[in-house]
Amino acid sequence: MASPSEHKATIIDGKAIAQTIRNEIAAEVHHLSQKYNKVPGLAVVIVGNRKDSQSYVGMKRKACAEVGIKSFDIDLPEQVSEAEVVSKVHELNTNPDVHGILVQLPLPKHINEEKVLTEISIEKDVDGFHPLNIGKLAMKGREPVFLPCTPKGCVELLSRSGITIKGKKAVVVGRSNIVGLPVSLLLLKADATVTVVHSHSHNPESIIREADIIIAAAGQAMMIKGSWIKPGAAVIDVGTNAIDDPSKKSGYRLVGDVDFQDACKVAGWITPVPGGVGPMTVAMLLKNTLDGAKRVMEH
Repeated sequence: MASPSEHKATIIDGKAIAQTIRNEIAAEVHHLSQKYNKVPGLAVVIVGNRKDSQSYVGMKRKACAEVGIKSFDIDLPEQVSEAEVVSKVHELNTNPDVHGILVQLPLPKHINEEKVLTEISIEKDVDGFHPLNIGKLAMKGREPVFLPCTPKGCVELLSRSGITIKGKKAVVVGRSNIVGLPVSLLLLKADATVTVVHSHSHNPESIIREADIIIAAAGQAMMIKGSWIKPGAAVIDVGTNAIDDPSKKSGYRLVGDVDFQDACKVAGWITPVPGGVGPMTVAMLLKNTLDGAKRVMEH
């Protein structure tokens, strides 16, 4: 037996896995363009000029170009009315060259997010946030048209790393509509025993310590310590938190919700931040867009 201090978790390289998936997608897109003389199309709608949203949208558009998906760029001003956003969504719903519609969240305060997302055609809801898609995800024996990208990316990381989900104890930390809630439903669909830990949970540490699989999506920098992790557990860290770091040119660095150095000494597998879940989210968005296009073209 190696002494505990020598233990090193296997790093799950999200960047490399995402690149493999993107290569698979590019090959399929090429095949579609040869066979049907059409390529998948993704419309990305962004409202206002939040720096983080701009950067995410830039990444998504660049990724589309890399695999041969046509991207439709819809940039709306911060002050745009809700009705105008909805009418733009309707226009995209009827455009046959658009197979996926993504509205970058969060939207400005004066726009009702639920109203806008509900207007997206369920057949084009590549983010998987339409209430019908989430509802189907929650029900046994129903299949959503699309799975949300980040949760789908988390499960893909586990399966491509050879980690079994069925029958395992999974703990999801956080219950947001974007990650925590849907990933808990997805793990349940994959036959895990799922517990969700959130801000009102008593003694989260003792619950997390029982987990074979931890999905950390709480948005709290380095909240989960090595001592909270069961030896050999698989840790998927969805958190992206900026913390001050004077040694960096930007003045900050990105860390996850898990104390990475500490966790590496205990966990069996772990995703780094950055380079773990992030690239997978974008890869799953491309995959959903491809799948949406295939549904239309092959029928």
